Amino acid sequence: MASQAIVAIGIFLVTYAFIISEKLHRTIVAMFGGILMILLGVINQEQAIHHIDFNTLGLLIGMMILVAITAQTGVFKYMAIRAAKAAHGDPLRILIYLSIITASASAFLDNVTTVLLIVPVTFSIARQLQVNPVPYLISEIIASNVGGTATLIGDPPNIMIGSAVPELDFMSFLTNLAPAVVIIMIATIFCFTLIYRKELKTTPELQQKIMSLREQDEITDAKLLKKSLTVLALTIIGFMLHGALHLESATIALTGAFLLLLITGEHYLEEAISKVEWTTIFFFVGLFVLVSGLVETGVIAKLAKGAIDLTGGDAMKTSFLILWMSAIASAFVDNIPFVATMIPMIKEMGALGITNLEPLWWSLALGACLGGNGTLIGASANVIVAGLAAKEGHPISFVGFLKIAFPLMIMSIVLSHLYIFLRYFF
Repeated sequence: MASQAIVAIGIFLVTYAFIISEKLHRTIVAMFGGILMILLGVINQEQAIHHIDFNTLGLLIGMMILVAITAQTGVFKYMAIRAAKAAHGDPLRILIYLSIITASASAFLDNVTTVLLIVPVTFSIARQLQVNPVPYLISEIIASNVGGTATLIGDPPNIMIGSAVPELDFMSFLTNLAPAVVIIMIATIFCFTLIYRKELKTTPELQQKIMSLREQDEITDAKLLKKSLTVLALTIIGFMLHGALHLESATIALTGAFLLLLITGEHYLEEAISKVEWTTIFFFVGLFVLVSGLVETGVIAKLAKGAIDLTGGDAMKTSFLILWMSAIASAFVDNIPFVATMIPMIKEMGALGITNLEPLWWSLALGACLGGNGTLIGASANVIVAGLAAKEGHPISFVGFLKIAFPLMIMSIVLSHLYIFLRYFF
């Protein structure tokens, strides 16, 4: 068993190193690492399949299909222009309004999808105002990761935690994490206004140009919009009730996705399926199998015991250790593989004597989701926006992002630390 544990650790560390280096696509690396676990006899195929969390995958696929169809109506462009006009074309107020829209949408759609929809409109508004789009993009990245922290479906780490711990349903995430997110978002927006108030200036003529835009022209299909919003609302209600309905969140997301396809017709099917980020789905599959090697060989159990020895089994100290460790690690390593490793470790802590695991789960969610704001590679949304910005000729530099985002991330973790202490241990 000891030799298998060494093989499992070796495969895991080499795979992780390749994911961080970005020399090869992370999906290829994760899948190959997972396959190696089976080929080298660390686990067998049945064990590998048993550890793949199909609830996480189903929830992601369902939401991706729903959003892909809804996006075709132009509703997101409509919202962005409406916000710009509500701000009377003032560049700083537009930044605040777009940040609020991004955070709110990220809570219910998922942050990667939200930035993909909001960033193109942001470029268009910045061009019309003749201002640098980078401050908007940085604030949208940060807002998307903060907003996504609030719900079960907002950020992949939360989806994974919710799936691994069935008693933590949609409403548990909302009632435990949303209050912290609201406080952090208010503090973050205040910081944005201090950082960018001098940089974002334009002329009254250009502001007037924004006011003359017709947001209603962006709605390309009103019939589809009604159907999409109705199904989206029903799906979110389904998430809120999924504990009472005894249905998994994946079942609800997939029901919503295929109900929308049923009422809109098959001509949307090809487009919707092609918009599913299959590379992300396979990345998850590889990770689940990779981590299963560490679980089956007892490596995770040893790590959990080490963490408990360090904190003396004290739930408060363990919560804070998880919060800060998750935040710092997630800033430099993609938070998804980190959370995939932490979930079995926290479960093991329960087996080793920590009776109330709930504060530990919320610490992991806050640390991993908010920690993703620390650097340009900390979360998927960051990488995607950086790619879109580079294409548009406005590259976001790693150090430029770090200077603004890392202090804001530390502030959000300090606020989370206080929140966890006051809510669960005071």
